[in-house]
Amino acid sequence: MAKDKKVEQITDMEVDFAQWYTDVCKKAELIDYSSIKGMFIYRPYGYAIWENIQKLMDAEFKKTGAENVYMPMLIPESLLQKEKDHVEGFAPECAWVTMGGSEKLEERYCIRPTSETLFCEHFRNVIQSHRDLPKMYNQWCSVLRWEKTSRPFLRHREFLWQEGHTMHATAEEAKEETERMLNVYADFCENVLAMPVTRGQKTDKEKFNGAEATYTIECMMHDRKALQAGTSHYFGDGFAKAFDITFTSKDNQREYPHQTSWGVSTRLIGGIIMTHGDNNGLVLPPKIAPVQIVVIPVAQHKEGVLEAAKKLADRLSAAGYRVKMDTSDNSMGWKCAQYEMKGVPLRVEIGPKDMEQNQCCMVRRDNREKSFVSLDDVESAAAELLQAVHDGLYAKALKNLQEHTYVAHSLEEAKQIQEEKGGFIKTMWCGDEACELKMKEVAGMTSRCIPFAQEHLDDVCPVCGKPAKKMIYWGIAY
Repeated sequence: MAKDKKVEQITDMEVDFAQWYTDVCKKAELIDYSSIKGMFIYRPYGYAIWENIQKLMDAEFKKTGAENVYMPMLIPESLLQKEKDHVEGFAPECAWVTMGGSEKLEERYCIRPTSETLFCEHFRNVIQSHRDLPKMYNQWCSVLRWEKTSRPFLRHREFLWQEGHTMHATAEEAKEETERMLNVYADFCENVLAMPVTRGQKTDKEKFNGAEATYTIECMMHDRKALQAGTSHYFGDGFAKAFDITFTSKDNQREYPHQTSWGVSTRLIGGIIMTHGDNNGLVLPPKIAPVQIVVIPVAQHKEGVLEAAKKLADRLSAAGYRVKMDTSDNSMGWKCAQYEMKGVPLRVEIGPKDMEQNQCCMVRRDNREKSFVSLDDVESAAAELLQAVHDGLYAKALKNLQEHTYVAHSLEEAKQIQEEKGGFIKTMWCGDEACELKMKEVAGMTSRCIPFAQEHLDDVCPVCGKPAKKMIYWGIAY
């Protein structure tokens, strides 16, 4: 019988965090495996989260003047070869089309791992004058990178993302755009996804292939590992020169425009899971939850209960919330556990006793606090509680970030902290790649970013003892 159905259990994160993560992805019905290794099926609930992210983020992009376009998914090999550093960086991950029907193609086509070269080919055709600048384009699409290992949302061979590509008359304008879009991402993570971020610049070793500078937002997951949640790149005029993109300036000189690109992907969903989830499953930030409020009638077989629950659900829907009402014959315990597993931010219960007292019970997903609310005030109470869920999630994640960010004054200390505590480790750095490689070799950590908010921790680099130039964050990353 349906009422005897059990909610599937998930592994405790303290026992096996990786298995906990996989359990949540599968049992909360976010994703499924396909017959091709590394290519996943986005189930309706998981895809709905991405749709909500896309809708809200797209609106922020448009506020900056960006316009959506769509480029082909295939890149001719000759086009890809035009920017040497760029193609070398992606060569191991490229997948190639060599046959068209039964005929061998004269030239191989790469399935896009990213689209800089396609945009540059187009920019060459549409940019002639300073009046054509800036060009502010974005596309929502999938890309393909033939990864050796894969994990749901975090590392797919084919994954969904957006990639912005802009062209500007001056380096100053392009650099400003690069930082502006990084801040759009950072604000989105914090204000929508309740994920605190560290903003900074990647080292030359870690920057994007072909970029002069890469900026990043780094988030800390529940297991104290880092997740690169979004990046923004300044290309200078390197691509413009490689593709012969020029424009006539205001003083009638031929000049090369300066380029940026910026992107986030469905790995944000992985970040949401690992930042906010608990041993009962998903905990979704209200603004992107496919269902923000679930209404559950208590003792629904009794007279008037279903009608009262329906009226309540209709009122909340009319107030603009994404609402689901569960009138199935599953037990109350099953329903509560199921919607906890699915991460629904707010559960609303109403039964005969509540009806007598003109009230309902509202339960927050993040801390399970119950509130008894007058039926006269359900709309305003829902708004307050959903905001409280967001604020609670952000505060908890910020506490995790702050309590597990440490200072180290030597390579040995950095190694010991990482082994015993994990988290982000701040040190000074001389700027030499050799010390970056040594940190990875000895302590197992990569550089996460050179934070914009700099601190002076020491006078010397903890690896080599030479004078330090800047503070840097280290960590183990997904």
